[in-house]
Amino acid sequence: MRTFIAIELSDEIRSSLSQIESHLKYSGADVKWVNEKNIHLTLKFLGEIDEEKCNKIKAILDQIADSTRSFEISINNIGAFPKIDHPRVIWVGLDKGSAESKLLAEKIDNALSGIGFEKEARPFTAHLTIGRVRSSKNKQALKEKAGTLELQETRNKRQVISSIILFQSKLTPKGSIYTKLHEARLS
Repeated sequence: MRTFIAIELSDEIRSSLSQIESHLKYSGADVKWVNEKNIHLTLKFLGEIDEEKCNKIKAILDQIADSTRSFEISINNIGAFPKIDHPRVIWVGLDKGSAESKLLAEKIDNALSGIGFEKEARPFTAHLTIGRVRSSKNKQALKEKAGTLELQETRNKRQVISSIILFQSKLTPKGSIYTKLHEARLS
């Protein structure tokens, strides 16, 4: 099964992110926008795993959660990987909770390397992917729309993060379907 570890977002934050997507869609850029219900904060993509490895991951997540305090997040800015001038991934960053998310991702990365997962080559950047650019069509208009977006109201949205979740991801022609396999509660 194809899996990843993530933080689930509140309906309020997902709704705000959907409004940002709606604003950016007016650019006419060729972007595959992430369905509102699927927006999350990925801590580590695992890929294909079997049941035995799944059980080990659940136990590791429980251990990490027991030693990690809940924390608050808030949304900060819009950005793109690799950069806004040549976007491949459109994302919204975190203000509050960015450092805590990074520490949590690093704990997970280190612990899972002990059961055969490769450590991440790039440093973790807390971000919420909202779209994937498919071509250069209207990319300048996308950049301009992103630059004019006022995030003040969105920045006021906060969420207490109290768990980390192991998700299964099933790819379908209509998009990904995510199923919770395990939820580990933070202390």
